[in-house]
Amino acid sequence: MTRYLYLTRHGEATPDESGLTENGRRQATLLGERLRDVPLAAVHHGPLPRAAETAALIGKQLPDVPLRLSEAAGDYVPYRPGADELPPEHAGRYLAFLEQFPADGGDELAARAMDAFTGPVAEGTGHELVVTHNFLIGWLVRAALDAPEWRWLGLNHANAALTVIRYSPDRPASVLYYNDMGHLPADLRWTGFPPDQRV
Repeated sequence: MTRYLYLTRHGEATPDESGLTENGRRQATLLGERLRDVPLAAVHHGPLPRAAETAALIGKQLPDVPLRLSEAAGDYVPYRPGADELPPEHAGRYLAFLEQFPADGGDELAARAMDAFTGPVAEGTGHELVVTHNFLIGWLVRAALDAPEWRWLGLNHANAALTVIRYSPDRPASVLYYNDMGHLPADLRWTGFPPDQRV
């Protein structure tokens, strides 16, 4: 049966990433309010404090929805392309970007995320929220669109924005929303994006 996967990046984090800023806490609360009428079965979240705190604040708006810690919803590089996979004009920049992140088993975690969060459900209609990080959202959207594996690079997600993917048994996956900030006032939108990408 059909699964609706709701994805969000954690709220705006403090400079040391030990938790959320006041803006981040407001973002998380507003997202929880937006999701009040969604029949969510669970809120999954990564283990880092910024994701866990975001999930807890969302959960306060959804008192009957369980929060579930998931290593697969963590912050990691889901796939490291080789230079030959990348467009030649962008390969150097992407490879340099990836060098700043340690090799940490991200490919295994990404596979676990695909198993846990994607595809139709066995029965009923499934609605689940995953509070995670920018890279995993890019990876799951890329997979839903059947794009090349390297193409998670360049997909960016604002803090506490909402992406929804539908997985039906009788059709390809559909991205219903991407980076939707409709629940956030103007002063809370586009955090997590460099100024030149805020539109």
